[in-house]
Amino acid sequence: MSETALAALDPPIVVEPSKAATAAVVWLHGLGADGHDFEPVAAELSRAGLDDVRYVFPHAPVRPVTINGGMAMRAWYDITGAELDRRPDEEGVQESAGIARALVDEQTTRGIDSKRIVLAGFSQGGAVALFGGLRFPFRLAGILALSAYLPSAPSLAAEAHPANRDVPIFLAHGSQDPVIALALSERSRAAMAELGYTVEVHTYPMPHSVCPEEIRDIANWLQRVLARP
Repeated sequence: MSETALAALDPPIVVEPSKAATAAVVWLHGLGADGHDFEPVAAELSRAGLDDVRYVFPHAPVRPVTINGGMAMRAWYDITGAELDRRPDEEGVQESAGIARALVDEQTTRGIDSKRIVLAGFSQGGAVALFGGLRFPFRLAGILALSAYLPSAPSLAAEAHPANRDVPIFLAHGSQDPVIALALSERSRAAMAELGYTVEVHTYPMPHSVCPEEIRDIANWLQRVLARP
């Protein structure tokens, strides 16, 4: 996606750190939410010692969503049915992966090496993070996918880029999730593991949401993947 196309979107929420930014997290929200959804998490992570990390929370485009009766809402891609991994909106996923790449590119132009950038997301946003991050032709610091799954898993082997073959991947999911079943997350992990990816998995007794324990685990993981050599 070009800078011109990115400029056509609503400007993302950008949370600057208390120190000079040496790393960044681009964090994609879930279906029907917006960039403000995870904004409070930035303050929590900063208090956990991640005080040199810039957080970028973009707003998804507004589009009709089939499973919600065609209602227009912020969505990274369309959802046509309950079997999320069976009939993916590949065009929409690819478009949003392009948005994610443009946002990462924007951070690199601001002086942050891509190896110091984490691509993160919740639900739909996490799906786009996995899809795009594993295909980007430059190394990321890590990929963080919360309550999400890997879309278009069968095409990953042919489309994955070697740059992120050993990228740290953090998967977190609720054992009581009624929106994206834990089994789908587990199938996604297995598909990535089969291709040689190392995936750190965390499961929590919660529905389609986040919890304090999860935020603490995210903070610990970010401290590891963004640690200075």
